[in-house]
Amino acid sequence: MVRPSQDQLVVLESIRESVFETMGGSVLANPEDRAFISHVPLGLLRKNATQRHGVTRWERAPTGDLSVLTIELHPCLLTAEWQAYGTFVMYHEILHALGFRAHDAEFRRLEACWPDAVAAGQGKEFTRSMRMKRASWMWVCSTCDRSFPRQRPGRGKFQCRSCGTVLLDRRIEDAQ
Repeated sequence: MVRPSQDQLVVLESIRESVFETMGGSVLANPEDRAFISHVPLGLLRKNATQRHGVTRWERAPTGDLSVLTIELHPCLLTAEWQAYGTFVMYHEILHALGFRAHDAEFRRLEACWPDAVAAGQGKEFTRSMRMKRASWMWVCSTCDRSFPRQRPGRGKFQCRSCGTVLLDRRIEDAQ
């Protein structure tokens, strides 16, 4: 876990409070759940994470019981640009912390209760944005014009997921 600065912690706590305000009358209606979640420590993922947007970390007691250790969000989710999506990710992680560990049908039903469908659907866009920040290379398909941001050149070893054409390497400066 990356420890948040005081300013980041204020934003994380305001995001958690926003989830409570949004979902307080439904999923988080139980005062015991809200009190429990209010005391879960908040943290940050590493800033170079591209796939993971949030995580609920657990620790196993010697008895074998699990308890919530932290809820962590990607630091870019604290910016104004991504904060609406960050609030949805916090909600997603709160569901995990409440004991819904698997992404099963019940979890997806509860997750679908989030009222901002636009924010809830920004996951792929956020991932692409994080990949673009780190990418030095673009793997480009000459047939269907799809492109894939990457940190290293492919050297002709990879094919397009759509059409099977061998992908060409382009430095990011050349690809844009």
